[in-house]
Amino acid sequence: AFALADTPRATVKDAHSERESSIVCRLRAQRCEWNHGVKHAAHDAREEKAPAPVQITAEQIVREASERAEEVYKVPKRKIADADELREYRYEQRKNFEDRVRSEYWQPRAWIRYAKWEEQQGDLPRARSVWERALEHHSREVPIWSQYAEMEMKAKAVNHARNVWERACGTLPRVDMFWYKYIHMEETLGQVAACRQIFEKWLTWEPEHPAWYAYVKLEQRYKENARARDIFQRYVQVHPDVKAWTRWAKFEFAAGDREKAREVYEAAVEFLKNEPDIGELYTMFARFEEMCHEVERARAIYKFALDNLAKEQAEEVYKEFMKFEKMHGNREGIEDVVVGQRRFKYEEEVAKNPLNYDTWFDYVRLEESAGDIAKTREVYERAIANVPPANEKRFWQRYIYLWINYALYEELEARDAERTREVYRACLKVIPHSEFSFSKVWIMSAKFELRQRRLDACRKILGLAIGLAPKEKIFKAYIDIEFQLGNVDRCRTIYEKALEVDAQNCSTWVQYAELERSLGEVERGRAIFELAVDQPMLDMPEVLWKAYIDFETSEGERERTRALYERLLERTKHVKVWMSYARFEATPVVVVEDDADEAAIAAATAAAEDDEHERLATRQSVSRAVYERALEELKESSPDAKEERVMLLEAWKSFEDSLPSEYSRAADVKAKMPKRVKRKRAVTDDSGHEVGQEEFYDYVFPDDASAKTPALKILEAAYAWKKQKA
Repeated sequence: AFALADTPRATVKDAHSERESSIVCRLRAQRCEWNHGVKHAAHDAREEKAPAPVQITAEQIVREASERAEEVYKVPKRKIADADELREYRYEQRKNFEDRVRSEYWQPRAWIRYAKWEEQQGDLPRARSVWERALEHHSREVPIWSQYAEMEMKAKAVNHARNVWERACGTLPRVDMFWYKYIHMEETLGQVAACRQIFEKWLTWEPEHPAWYAYVKLEQRYKENARARDIFQRYVQVHPDVKAWTRWAKFEFAAGDREKAREVYEAAVEFLKNEPDIGELYTMFARFEEMCHEVERARAIYKFALDNLAKEQAEEVYKEFMKFEKMHGNREGIEDVVVGQRRFKYEEEVAKNPLNYDTWFDYVRLEESAGDIAKTREVYERAIANVPPANEKRFWQRYIYLWINYALYEELEARDAERTREVYRACLKVIPHSEFSFSKVWIMSAKFELRQRRLDACRKILGLAIGLAPKEKIFKAYIDIEFQLGNVDRCRTIYEKALEVDAQNCSTWVQYAELERSLGEVERGRAIFELAVDQPMLDMPEVLWKAYIDFETSEGERERTRALYERLLERTKHVKVWMSYARFEATPVVVVEDDADEAAIAAATAAAEDDEHERLATRQSVSRAVYERALEELKESSPDAKEERVMLLEAWKSFEDSLPSEYSRAADVKAKMPKRVKRKRAVTDDSGHEVGQEEFYDYVFPDDASAKTPALKILEAAYAWKKQKA
């Protein structure tokens, strides 16, 4: 330390850096020693399962480094002994400041430092000179004007300060700080008239809200309410917005004149009715009435606002109205507010996407729960006005339910039959029937007319539906209505019309035949079935044949049923047909009523056993013959359809197992059952190249020629040997 006292500054810095480097090196060496000791201690601790005796932390390293750190070198302070040294010091400083402001005259900070230094020296004329020179270069710098005036005020040079503030406000009239400080200085001096003059001069520039409100506050401090009211009248003319009018009304309320405050609010509502922030004014008006304990007035203001405001402006009003009702309202009022808030939410959603029919459903449900028929109808009309943009049925499915719900609401809730009829008519006009239609709408419209006891109108609607959109559901609904009314001839006419439109529809043929059977017209039903099976194209022929077979079976016509099976087998050799044929031959044909109980069925079955053709011996032999015939047919016509043959054999075996022992031939069927073997086959890609092999299960029947090959005999021998070893 003594060696560093007489060395130059650069040498001192080098010495300090060398010392710091040596300290860091020593710390690192010491840390390495500690770490080395810690490693050995940790090794011993692992061996002895005890903590290391030497522990070191980062906190210890930082603390020791701080303790050993040396003080940073500081430049010594200069002490002035006499006036000559002071003059020399001032001369040097002024020369430095002048050089700096001469070379960096564009830097306001240099001028401010120079002027403040002159102020510290107590030489105000020199300081003023520096400030004036600074303003020549930076006449629009706010800090220079502000600190110049503050220097004059500190020196109690009031006239100089006024001069500076006047010049500052004239140069930068949009800087509110100059006006505030100028007015504050005059008010501190008690010059209220001067403050008014400054405010009047400021207001000619039409400043923002704080300036006007500060002028009002000045008049309030000196109890000049009439002057403050005149200022407010000018204020709302310059700034015609909610903030200005609300401040005026609050001023009148604070002055104790409630009627005048109410007049101000009413004038504001009339003046600002087209402004976007009018909702805030309604809220403030309602709060004012609430503070005056005029609850009904406040509620009326809220409701008037909600009825007249646009939906995007009413959100805050809804929130405030809800708070108001929770404090002052009853249950009905609170529910109305909740409904209003949800209504506003739905309005926002439908405004964003008018084609979101789910939102319309929720909105309509809300209005229905509120019980206002007029509003509910309005929402329904707005919803159905949003027709889907494309004539594709998938876009119309949700939309049509809006019409249906509208019609049901008018019929069930509003009890307006004529309006319901108009809704159905309008809906049917909107639907593009040339491209698609909705049977549900036609049927509901017809049934509505039927409930109104207008049968002719019902038939006209269904007839128009058949002409524009002949669909199965419409025919079925029309037939059900006429059948319930007992008009059988009309039912037959409608069935014939349906078959003319779509002769391939098997369900229509079946229903027509069942109608004739239910009327006791068996021959008519049989003729209809015959016409049906002779059609060249059918959508579900298996359903039709099954219904025809069940029809003949229920009539007890075994021979006719057998003939039907034979005709069906001429068209198809499917295994399920053979299995159904065999089950039919194995089952006794019993004719009972449709509503017969189990006892009647059992008695009829027992009576059938007396018939030679319905005895068990006859039935089981005929059924077995069908199984044998089916097996031969499948073997010859489809030798690769081995799974179908397995299905047939399993059904045959179940049949034999169900017979008494004297009739059963289950052993013969079991001998025909195949063996299940695992084989491999080639797998090819799309181009036909072989890409590998896969395993599959195959069936080997005893009566197949391939079953007698030597390879299979070897496999059978291997299987038997493996079974014997096991």
